[in-house]
Amino acid sequence: MVKYRGRLEIIAAVLRVIGEGAKKTHVMYGANLSYRLVSRYLNWVVRAGLVRTVRGSGSLYKVTAKGQRFLERYEEFSEHREKLRERMDRIEGERAELENMCSLE
Repeated sequence: MVKYRGRLEIIAAVLRVIGEGAKKTHVMYGANLSYRLVSRYLNWVVRAGLVRTVRGSGSLYKVTAKGQRFLERYEEFSEHREKLRERMDRIEGERAELENMCSLE
């Protein structure tokens, strides 16, 4: 099954790749994005203040303090979401067991 990434997942991937500094092509390959998508996402994160361009370096990007805070909160969110998914899977398993107990064999 193919799992598509959501907007927040892609933004987090871009910020992780950029870290202390990266050029557009490095971000493109590291975040596994097409040129069109990396351009769009870099534009978004710069406008949102999550990333800045380094003066005099051409197209070098760096994560800002706001971007670092976003990434930290996103990691916490991801952990909570994964724990909730695991719990929901267990609950669905319990439900299936109850359904089986009620079946006429």
